[in-house]
Amino acid sequence: MTDRIAIVGCGYFAAFHHEAWTRMPGAEVVAVCDRERDKAEAVCATHHPGASVFEDAARMLDAAGPSLVDIVTPPATHAPLVALCAARGIDVICQKPLAPDLEAARRLVDDAETAGIRLAVHENFRFQPWFREARRVLDSGRVGRLHSVAFRMRPGDGQGPRAYLDRQPYFQQMPRFLVHETAVHLIDTFRMLMGEVTSLYADLRRINPVIAGEDAGYIVLGFAEGGTGLVDGNRLNDHVAENTRLTMGEMWLEGEGGVLRLDGSGRLYWKPHGGAEAEHAYTWENRGFGGDSVFATNAHIMEAWRVGEPAQNEGRTYLRNMELVDAAYRSSEEGRRLDV
Repeated sequence: MTDRIAIVGCGYFAAFHHEAWTRMPGAEVVAVCDRERDKAEAVCATHHPGASVFEDAARMLDAAGPSLVDIVTPPATHAPLVALCAARGIDVICQKPLAPDLEAARRLVDDAETAGIRLAVHENFRFQPWFREARRVLDSGRVGRLHSVAFRMRPGDGQGPRAYLDRQPYFQQMPRFLVHETAVHLIDTFRMLMGEVTSLYADLRRINPVIAGEDAGYIVLGFAEGGTGLVDGNRLNDHVAENTRLTMGEMWLEGEGGVLRLDGSGRLYWKPHGGAEAEHAYTWENRGFGGDSVFATNAHIMEAWRVGEPAQNEGRTYLRNMELVDAAYRSSEEGRRLDV
């Protein structure tokens, strides 16, 4: 049985979704919606020549009858779009951030569950190949008891008056930016690698005065198993990489057995304790966004739902990440560590 997919959104990041759906087994994109019709027409001409084009999401849902809607629009639009799908009993994959704030996200998830639809959040960092490989290395036992994980985020796209305008201009106006929009990826990924978070301390700041929210800061996470995590975020500086948006930075994953290091080109290096560092070879494909993580994320959701299992990033499960994001802002405002 082929799933009938409708996609809402034709902006910068939506392009990765549109391309990925063309390769998805058992899925057919039947409709595309964007408030700017010419964008939707251009996307369909390139990726979905048989799909119908709409400017109004409600009309699209009624006319096209999709079984699944992929929402790839800014956060403030998510709740009304999910509500349209919920009223029609249509399952949803929704881009993150799920909603502008935690309470709005909780209401969105509650409404989806009340309507009986399945809702997953498109959280793609944990599906990037270097993080999946890191998880496999951990599962092999080579690293042993975990001590810490640290990620130095340096995409280098946040300097000057035109920061973000050429790609995602609404970034400039977000009152909560670095953590709400970007570091949430790493919070989720750290939980996948290290387990559940029990404490959090954040020190956030704004460096570029042209934007509304914070664009730099530190988040220190304590985990139930005793390890620690550090997100060192700064969107203004870059790091050593041909494409600084491939990995968005560099990671060190440390345990009693040694250190697994990620560089800006997606390469992993293993240094056993007391030994020399050497590259850890693994296979991945450099296409789409973040090592084809958009495809991997949606494929995981589709496969889980087809066999009646929950996806890793179900809406209810994902609320934990938003709780931790909210805690980061409270910690920074209050200047203290929080038990979470």
